[in-house]
Amino acid sequence: MRETSNPVFRSLPKQRGGYAQFGTGVATQYGHQADPYAPYVDQRAGVSRPLTIDDVVTKTGITLAVLSAVAAVSYFMVEANQALAMPFLYVGGFGGLALLMFAIWGRKQDNPAIVLSYAALEGVVLGAFSFVMANIQVSSTNAGAMIGQAILGTLGVFAGMLVVYKTGAIRVTPKFTRMVIAAGFGVLTLMIGDLLLGMFGVSHGAGLGLRSGGPLAIIFSLACICVAAFFFLIDFDTADQLIRAGAPDKAAWGIALALTVTLVWLYMEILRLLSYFQND
Repeated sequence: MRETSNPVFRSLPKQRGGYAQFGTGVATQYGHQADPYAPYVDQRAGVSRPLTIDDVVTKTGITLAVLSAVAAVSYFMVEANQALAMPFLYVGGFGGLALLMFAIWGRKQDNPAIVLSYAALEGVVLGAFSFVMANIQVSSTNAGAMIGQAILGTLGVFAGMLVVYKTGAIRVTPKFTRMVIAAGFGVLTLMIGDLLLGMFGVSHGAGLGLRSGGPLAIIFSLACICVAAFFFLIDFDTADQLIRAGAPDKAAWGIALALTVTLVWLYMEILRLLSYFQND
């Protein structure tokens, strides 16, 4: 059984006795391999409760509820004072990125305080980003309708990829995972390159033209949406493996974090794509 390439999941605790051997339980305890779940054991009961799909749904729901609530507050604050837009985008964006890196490299991605703090920071970004795209970038459209379309599109892609995963229409093999991870790094590299070139005034600040609203920008956003959709399959597969492996229930926070990262990226790309069509 393979290990995931998703950096959010990668450092989550694996199965007792080896991640690749589902069902071995506590067979490798005392006198054998050390139990990697020791930090999660309930000291009063002496055992840790295994992860269930209900844990994943509940923790993801809580995380998205915090994200949505903060995003709504951020949106209306920017609406009342548009000067807050850029500070919210920068503080929320860089703060969320820093917290995500800390969670991954510090192996804290199953810490609920960190996960919910990340959700709050991303909510600040999404509220400001949504206002800018729907009211400033595209001033001739109904902001509520455009944001609603982006939300429905995000939920639709999520649900569609869940069906694809459950039906086995696309199998998450090691080769598939490597291809998606490579595509993700490629997209990230292009984003950074486009941003840096734009900052140095290349093409009158348009950089590579990946966010200019033209045909190339539309193609790039569609590519980003496809890559984000495929990341859902990897997230679902890893969550499924953790549940089957008997990971501790606290691992649900790490799954919620990974899904939130993908959902935020997908929503922003869909909203951006809709703005391109509204500008035509």
